[in-house]
Amino acid sequence: MTSQSDTPSKSSSHLFGDPADLLVDRAERAQKQWQKEMPEVADRLSPMVLLGRLSESAQLMSQNYLAPAYADIGLKTGEFDVLATLVRSGPPYKLTPTELYRTTMMSSGGMTARIDKLEKGGLVERCPHPEDRRALTVCLTEKGLNLIKGKIPDYVDMQHQAVDGLTKQEQQQLSGLLEKLIRTANEKKAP
Repeated sequence: MTSQSDTPSKSSSHLFGDPADLLVDRAERAQKQWQKEMPEVADRLSPMVLLGRLSESAQLMSQNYLAPAYADIGLKTGEFDVLATLVRSGPPYKLTPTELYRTTMMSSGGMTARIDKLEKGGLVERCPHPEDRRALTVCLTEKGLNLIKGKIPDYVDMQHQAVDGLTKQEQQQLSGLLEKLIRTANEKKAP
């Protein structure tokens, strides 16, 4: 017969407690741990849960849906973004590097490396700027245009698969709430 002190408790036998708790999403698990460890903040943790879920959902969507879709196209995320931005800008499918990096939220250095790689692949070319002889524009080639336009239908299908756990109404509601969160966070950036 073993005494109770010889039997490991659920919390001491596993780093994060009962393995069944691992089925709870990470943000909720973290919330429960903080509530136990620091009860004085227990009633103020809902933003932590929300941000944790946003982060985890972004990671899951990227890892399970977006990265495989880009790999199927033969591109990395940033490369796809550059080509897609050029295509959706419409004819003549030309933008300055500054316009590209502002639209895709990349650094100018990161943009240069991506343009270099896409140019080596024959998907874009650097063209003279129509109004400024000192500047260049990034021009989509026929090969780049055909690649993106040919793959966008499959890419859109993949995005539908990624969010099909939500109804159309839930998707619209979540999208609207995220837009508001992004807008207000940008308006009052953290110090």
